[in-house]
Amino acid sequence: MNAIGMTFIDWLIIAIYFAFVMGIGIYLRKFTKSEEDFFLAGRRNSSWVAGLAFLSANLGALELLGMTGNTFKYGMYVAHFYWIGAIPAMLFLGIYMMPFYYSSRIKSIPGYLKLRFDEKTRVLNGISFGIMTLLVSGINLYAMALVLHTFLGWQWDISMWISAITVAAYVTLSGLMSAIFTEILQFFMIWFGLFLVSILGIIEVGGIDQVFQRIPPAFNTLWSTSSDPSQNGMMVTWGGIALGLGFVLSFGYWTTDFLVVQRAFSARDLKAARMTPIIASFFKMALPFIVILAGLVALILANDPHSGFKLLHDGNTVNYDSALPLLIARYYPSGLIGLGVTALLAGFMAGQAGNISAFNTVWTYDIYKSVINRNASDVHLLWMGRAATIVGIIISLGTAYWAKTFPSIMDYMQAIFSWINAPLFATMLLGMFVSWITPNGAFYGLITGMASSFIMFLGLKFQWISTKLLTFSDVTSDMAANFWRAWWAWLICFAVTIIVSLFTKKKPKEDLVGLVKGLTKETVENEVPFFRRPEFFALISLLILIILNIYFW
Repeated sequence: MNAIGMTFIDWLIIAIYFAFVMGIGIYLRKFTKSEEDFFLAGRRNSSWVAGLAFLSANLGALELLGMTGNTFKYGMYVAHFYWIGAIPAMLFLGIYMMPFYYSSRIKSIPGYLKLRFDEKTRVLNGISFGIMTLLVSGINLYAMALVLHTFLGWQWDISMWISAITVAAYVTLSGLMSAIFTEILQFFMIWFGLFLVSILGIIEVGGIDQVFQRIPPAFNTLWSTSSDPSQNGMMVTWGGIALGLGFVLSFGYWTTDFLVVQRAFSARDLKAARMTPIIASFFKMALPFIVILAGLVALILANDPHSGFKLLHDGNTVNYDSALPLLIARYYPSGLIGLGVTALLAGFMAGQAGNISAFNTVWTYDIYKSVINRNASDVHLLWMGRAATIVGIIISLGTAYWAKTFPSIMDYMQAIFSWINAPLFATMLLGMFVSWITPNGAFYGLITGMASSFIMFLGLKFQWISTKLLTFSDVTSDMAANFWRAWWAWLICFAVTIIVSLFTKKKPKEDLVGLVKGLTKETVENEVPFFRRPEFFALISLLILIILNIYFW
């Protein structure tokens, strides 16, 4: 099947893109001479390069197909993932947490856990992060293959292997450096390739006012229906949004997920590293004007019997993820279709490259060197990083087939984050801001938090426990359960960590200098005017966030 109707020009654009991406990897290989070049891109990037790569690493399957399709299901509530569910955490990372990360010159988040706590906490996080990364990596491969299979007509398994081989090749060649350069390219491909979809959709519907007038009232607000979960499609209350998404899942992802934080590590100095997530926050706030508007336009057209627009169906199941590609087919002429499809593929490759480059770093330093071969040379670690890339891609193929069995990749993703990132954020928060938290407290708190989250997931799935016990409501959804489960996992980890720390041996304060706020010499930038400091730009970003939430209340 060739649903979009690709012409020679469209195929040529896609071929040129793939050839260019491979060329970048081959060219940058000669600059990748050390393990720091491979894993940290030599720490030479400006804040703008690191910032665009920081956001681009997040522009995977969820940001494009998943979020557009879920807007079709839930309406404006999906914007919470971009605004309350991202911006505060990104700003917190840049202002408060990045000085700790960057000044320690650590190569991974587990590396910080080793310095702050001990080896067993580091290895526990390294293993859990590696598993999570490969599960998420499978989603990107699946979504990329889904586009090639459904909209270009390629056989599904062939689509999967082509996607995997391409990503493996250019990340293996030069590691994070090639990943970041291609992410910058992919960032602009996504914006220029997909922004026109929303513009043309608004024009067809009759203007932005018509967009919000022609969708159900519960679909065009952010907060006004959150007091009663039965009044919004996501079936969630403001408590679940604020505590589960806005605090735990958001901060747990943006401040502890090495996939995105690694991009800030590649910045050339501390100021550039702090500015990395702040610069990215402005673009993150703007993304709903692509994916949310496109999803609302698709909803309006699907409800209009005269539009001829209809989502694809897999048997009796609606394929919500087909909304964005079908809008591309509707609005783009020959040539532009190739650009739009390439932009989708770029998004998937950006997310996949981010996952694999993060996985090979954590495996190499926090599992292999830490547990298996402590005396490995830099040359050997560079080889191991490349080998881990190939192995990671192969395992991702397996997890991609598993992801294919889930009805919603968005629910699948948030469930994974509630298992791993939510309790990890409690550990990181206590470790960075409370000096008397002990290594045993961190380890047992983290493992208890992760185990309790997974048990709650199984309890709801097999109806061992009542949903009301978890969400305080008889009306709920899988997404609402994810939000509340993340909150409870964070709270359990937080409490157990404190309790165990009260009865176990503390580390000497002199060992915590540079790792705990209050024991670390603060970096003072008195010579820089306030309007050029990261805090100034973070304040502007926060004000824009407040205005957007009030306007769409």
